Amino acid sequence: MARKSIVLLLFISAVVCGNTYANNDKKNIWAKYQPIVIDTVVIVPTDYEKAIFDFMNEWYIKKTESSKCKRDSLKPVFYDDKTYIDRLQKLPYRIEMPYNNVVRLFINKYAERIRQVEYMTGLGERYYFSIFEHALAKYDLPLELRFLPIIESALNPKAISSAGAGGLWQFMIGTGKMYDLEINSLVDDRFDPRKSSDAAARYLRDLYTIYNDWHLVIAAYNCGPGNVARAIRKSGGKTGYWDIYPYLPKETRGYVPIFIAANYIMNYYNKHNVCPAIPAFIQATDTVVINKRLHLMQVANILNIPIEELRFYNPQYKRDIIPGDIKPYSIVLPMNKIQAFSNNIDTIFAHNADNLTKKQVIAEPATVKHDSIQSHNKNKSKSRKNKSSATTSYKVRKGENLSTIAHKNNTTVAKIKKANGLSSDNIREGQQLKIPK
Repeated sequence: MARKSIVLLLFISAVVCGNTYANNDKKNIWAKYQPIVIDTVVIVPTDYEKAIFDFMNEWYIKKTESSKCKRDSLKPVFYDDKTYIDRLQKLPYRIEMPYNNVVRLFINKYAERIRQVEYMTGLGERYYFSIFEHALAKYDLPLELRFLPIIESALNPKAISSAGAGGLWQFMIGTGKMYDLEINSLVDDRFDPRKSSDAAARYLRDLYTIYNDWHLVIAAYNCGPGNVARAIRKSGGKTGYWDIYPYLPKETRGYVPIFIAANYIMNYYNKHNVCPAIPAFIQATDTVVINKRLHLMQVANILNIPIEELRFYNPQYKRDIIPGDIKPYSIVLPMNKIQAFSNNIDTIFAHNADNLTKKQVIAEPATVKHDSIQSHNKNKSKSRKNKSSATTSYKVRKGENLSTIAHKNNTTVAKIKKANGLSSDNIREGQQLKIPK
C-alpha cells in the first residue's frame, strides 16, 4: 500500500555470486543465497515506523505479562551472516528466503527492538496468527504470509496509514470494496481481523495468478501491480524480484527484505533475548449474531466487560454501534460470556437504549403562525434601529487621534475603526466619526 518514507543511508557493497569469487570465503557463506544488490540508500516506510509507535501506545500493551522464558539480559543480540543464512534456510517455507546486506539490516533492526517484538510475538501467538493462518490455509497459500501484517500494521487492527489504508492488512477503501469488505460510516470491515484476512488471502491469491512469483506478489501488495509492471518493463522484461529491484519504487525495494526479516525474527526471537509479552485479557472467543441495533456499551455495562476489550474484539464498529436493525451482524465475545449474553439479551438491548441506540425516524419541523412571523420581522426591524442608534456622532478636533478619542469616549480604537469601516488609524480634523456607545 502507498505510504510516505524516511531514508536511512546505508552503504551496501555489491556482491556478485559466480566463478569470479570461487576462492572467496564469503562466496562459500552466501553462495546462491545472496542476490546482487547495488544500492546506497535503503528506504524504510514512515508508516512502518508509525505503526510500531501507535502499537506501543495502545491500551492493551499495559495489560500484558511476560512469559517465563530464560534470557541473559535485555541487550540486543546480533549474529554473523552464516548464522542468519543457516537459520533462514532451515525454515520449512514455500517462499524463498534469500539473504543479503539489506535483509541483515532489517533483522538487526528487529533485534534492537526487543520490547516491540515481545509485544508483537505475544499478541500474534495468542490471538492473530491463528486467524491469519486459517484464511491463508483456506486458499492454500504459504503460511509464512501471516507475518505480512507485522510489516503493514505492527498488528494494530485500527492502524491508518498516511494514504488512508486501514486495518491489519492495510487495505485502501477501493481495494477493500473490490474484495467485498463493507465500508461505511458505522462499519469498516478493513478493521475486522477475520474478514480482512480472508480478503487479503484472496487478493494475494489473485496477485499470484498474475506473477507466479511470491516475491513479486509481496512487492505488488506494497506498491500495486502497476508499479511492478512498470519495473518489469524497465528491466527489459525480466520477472525476478532481484532483477527488477533497481526499477521498483525506492520504498518497495526494502519491502521483501523486511518480510524476510520479519519471518526470521518471528521464528528465532528466543535467540535474541525476546520473551513474548502475553496480553492477559485475551480469552477464547465466539460470535453471536445480532438482529437489533446494539451499542457495545450496553454489552459492557450488563456483562461487566471493559469497553476496551469489546472494541479490541470488534474493531470494525467505528462508533461502537452494531446496526443489526439494518441486517444481521455478529459480535465477538469472550467464550465465558456467551451464556450470560443469551440469558440477559432483553436487558442488554433495553439498557440505556434511548441514549445509546435510539434513531430519529420522523422529524416534524416546528410550525410558525403568520402573526408570529410579522412579530419576528418587527423585532428584527427594532433590532436594526437599536443597532443603528448604538453609536453617537463625533467631530474630530485638531491634534486628536483615535487613541485619544477612544479614551475620551470610554471605548477602544478597534471598536471605532470597526464602526467607521476604517482600515488604518489615519483621521483628519473635522472628520465625523461614529463612536460606539
